[in-house]
Amino acid sequence: MIATEWGAGQVFWSMLWFFMFFIWIWLLVMVFSDIFRSHDLGGFAKTLWVLFVIIVPYLGVFVYLIARGHKMHEHAVEAAEAQNAAARAYIQQAAGTSGSSAEELSRLADLKEKGVISDDEFQKLKAKALA
Repeated sequence: MIATEWGAGQVFWSMLWFFMFFIWIWLLVMVFSDIFRSHDLGGFAKTLWVLFVIIVPYLGVFVYLIARGHKMHEHAVEAAEAQNAAARAYIQQAAGTSGSSAEELSRLADLKEKGVISDDEFQKLKAKALA
């Protein structure tokens, strides 16, 4: 019975509104997250932006995107760079390498002195660290 009442146009129209609602929620989340992670805004300015977006949502988001859209991009780039640096540091720490060949050579020398690796292994690893 429902299938006879719903045509292809109505299904398309419903999907379009659903996706528009989803995009609206995503925009709100992005604007609020940018407001709260902005270090260049004071507490009073953040409060005014939040109230503006809550009281007049469509106009508030539109004005925020126009007024501070460039800052949103800068904040996103900073967050991505910080996340990338943290991931690189974690990977280097987990792999046991610090990225410096001098530190790697000193670590290899310590292993050789302790007798963990032989002289041949030391030479091979040294050549690999310097390459």
